[in-house]
Amino acid sequence: MLYLMTEFADGGGLFNLFKYITFRAGLAFMTALLFGFIFGRPLIDFLRRKQGKGQPIRDDGPQSHLSKAGTPTMGGLLILSALMFSTLIWARLDNPYVWIVMLVTLGFGLIGFADDYAKVTKQNTKGVSGRVRMALGLLIAALATFAAAYFQPAELTNQLALPVFKDALVNLGIFFVPFGMLVIVGSANAVNLTDGLDGLAIMPVMIAGATLGVIAYVVGNFQFANYLGVHFVPRTGEILIFAAALFGAGLGFLWYNAPPAAVFMGDTGSLALGGALGAIAVCIKHEIVLAIVGGLFVVEALSVIIQVLYYKRTKKRIFLMAPIHHHFEKRGWAEPQIVIRFWIISLILAMVGLATLKVR
Repeated sequence: MLYLMTEFADGGGLFNLFKYITFRAGLAFMTALLFGFIFGRPLIDFLRRKQGKGQPIRDDGPQSHLSKAGTPTMGGLLILSALMFSTLIWARLDNPYVWIVMLVTLGFGLIGFADDYAKVTKQNTKGVSGRVRMALGLLIAALATFAAAYFQPAELTNQLALPVFKDALVNLGIFFVPFGMLVIVGSANAVNLTDGLDGLAIMPVMIAGATLGVIAYVVGNFQFANYLGVHFVPRTGEILIFAAALFGAGLGFLWYNAPPAAVFMGDTGSLALGGALGAIAVCIKHEIVLAIVGGLFVVEALSVIIQVLYYKRTKKRIFLMAPIHHHFEKRGWAEPQIVIRFWIISLILAMVGLATLKVR
C-alpha cells in the first residue's frame, strides 16, 4: 500500500526508496517484528483467559509434555496478524503472486483455527475431521495452483522446472494442478507434523521462507535470473516482501514460543505457514527446491508415513515414536537439544537450496 508513496518521487529523494523491493522488505521485516513484540503479550493473555485449560496434551506422548498442560494455543494468530498487516502495508497490492500467497496462507490458517477451536472447546486432540481438513486444503491449493499457472509466462505454464539445469523443463500439462496441490497441501501438513516441540517448527519455517524469498527476488529480476541461470518469472520478486514479513513475524512469535513456551502456534500457525511455503514454491517454479530447503519437514512427514505403513504390515515400530523428533525424545535427548540441532540442519539445507542457483 505504501508503495503508492513513489508517486511523490521526482526521480530522487526519500520517496524514491519505496520503489526498491529490498528497502520495502527491510521495512516489512521490522513492521512484523514490532507488531509481534507489541501485541504478543496481550494476545497470549487473551488466549489464556478464553481457553482456560489451553491445548489438550496427548496421553500417549512423551511424559515430559504433560508439564505443558494449560499452555494456550492459536498463537498462529499473532504470526498471521503481523504477517498480513506488514505485507498489506509494504507490498504492491497490484501483484497477483502476493495475493495468491496471502490467500493460501489465510485459507489454511482458517482451517487450522477451526481445528484448534474444536480441540480447545471439546478438550480433546481430535479437532476437525481429517477428511474435511484435507478436502478444504486441496480446494485452496487447486485454486492457487491454477492462478499461479495463469499468471506465469506462457513458456513456463504447466511446466516443472528442475534445479541446477537451466533449460530443463518437464511439461506436466493437466497434471500440473494436481502436482501443485500436492506441493501446497503436503507442505502444510509436513510443517503441522513438525510443530511438536517449543520453537521447533517456527525457525525452520523462517529459514525456508527467507530462502524462498531470496530465490523469488532472483527469479523475478531478469538480469539476476539470466546471470544465475534460472527461469525468469516476472513480478515474483515482490514475494520477498511477504517472506521478509514472515521472518519478522516468526521472530516476534519465537520470543514467546522459546522454551518453555508461553503459547503454541497450533494448527492455526503451522498449516498456514506450511501452505505459504508451498504456494511460494509453486509461484516461483521452485517446487523441488522447496523439498530441499524444507527437507526437515519432509523427513518429519516421511517418518510418520513409514511408521504407519510398517506398523500396519508387521505390528512393529521402526521409530520409538513418530514424528521423528519424538523418537529422539524417547532416546533421552533434551528438548532444547533436539530443537537447536534441527535448526542447524534446516540452515544447512537452506544453503544447499541456495546453491542450486547455478551460475552459467
